[in-house]
Amino acid sequence: MARICAVCNKKPQVVNIVSHANNKVKKWVYPNVHRMRFQYARDTSGKVYRDRVCTKCLKARKVAKVV
Repeated sequence: MARICAVCNKKPQVVNIVSHANNKVKKWVYPNVHRMRFQYARDTSGKVYRDRVCTKCLKARKVAKVV
């Protein structure tokens, strides 16, 4: 599946854009996901995965990027 984080399962959301006149228009907000090779931080086996990971998981060090 596209645009879903493999670590935290973050998915696209539907939000409302609210104008000054309180008009509401629906809009999709997509998570900032990148396709990369990574290892889980708490995994001691060192297995390398390749999937989409959001930048919040990278910043929180839930995964480590493999170059």
